[in-house]
Amino acid sequence: GWQENHPLQFPDFSPHVNGYTVEQLLSDLSELKPGEDGSSLGYKNQATDYLKATSIRKNNDLLTLHKTRPHNERDREIYGIAIDMWNSDKRRLKYTDLPKSLRTRPNETGFLDRFKVVAADLPYMHTLIAHIARDGHYYIHPSKSQLRSLSVREASRIQSFPDDYFFEGPRSSAFRQIGNAVPPLMAEKIANRMKYLLT
Repeated sequence: GWQENHPLQFPDFSPHVNGYTVEQLLSDLSELKPGEDGSSLGYKNQATDYLKATSIRKNNDLLTLHKTRPHNERDREIYGIAIDMWNSDKRRLKYTDLPKSLRTRPNETGFLDRFKVVAADLPYMHTLIAHIARDGHYYIHPSKSQLRSLSVREASRIQSFPDDYFFEGPRSSAFRQIGNAVPPLMAEKIANRMKYLLT
């Protein structure tokens, strides 16, 4: 908001398409199993052009917070089904698509999309929210060999936080901070446009 006597207006924003995919955002991070911390493994590849262009990864970064939550075998089986469904025909898993042996919820009419794969082949992903602190079912890593939800570092990258940004507290607190945050690259675009209007 602003005072009425100032000749300001809500800024116009033009769409920004960069052509990079989620896979390129995550491709330099080590594979992990559920419950593992891969921070000590460091980066497995050089930074992609996207990571360099956005300064998400810089030359002297140390990898931190690349740790995952544990998952039980039932959830991992569901994750595999969800990944296969997306990779084979770009279809999202509905809870009622699961075999009855994997369904444990009595309500089979609401929140049917509770298991969702982060699509590696798209230039965007579905909205990352603070609920990721409670469970990772809505943020399944796209790799079939890992069968897990996103790590803290992967989630922070999706929100455009640079790798040198450290979230204090336990894993759930870090996820909550990431999900509640305004993505830094988006905040920068808004701030630059506001600066332009104010000068």
